[in-house]
Amino acid sequence: VQLQASGGGLVQAGASLRLSCTASGGTFSLYTVGWFRQAPGKEREFVAVNSRAGGISSFADSVKGRFTIQRGNAKNTVDLQMNSLKPEDTAVYYCAATRRRFSTGYYPNGDDFAYWGQGTQVTVSS
Repeated sequence: VQLQASGGGLVQAGASLRLSCTASGGTFSLYTVGWFRQAPGKEREFVAVNSRAGGISSFADSVKGRFTIQRGNAKNTVDLQMNSLKPEDTAVYYCAATRRRFSTGYYPNGDDFAYWGQGTQVTVSS
């Protein structure tokens, strides 16, 4: 499966952005999809994950309550809705996919995913 992330941009603190991860070459409903981000000088970190079965989502504590995930299987997309953005959310955001299913409450790392899209830049100004 090939992934493409889009929707990044430059916004002010408090604004919203919606990132999309679009898949081709596979049936996206069969994949667990994760979002990660990497800020300059920092390691890649987990943001959110949506299970391939049941649509269960988990979020990093830093974004919980502000970010949500919507899966559009008919369109082969998984969207990350980001509200109340903060300057510390500034990073390159990546989507990733795997055929694995994770237990509720498990926060995956990048090694858990086999497929990656290119990143999309999100910049939040103060």
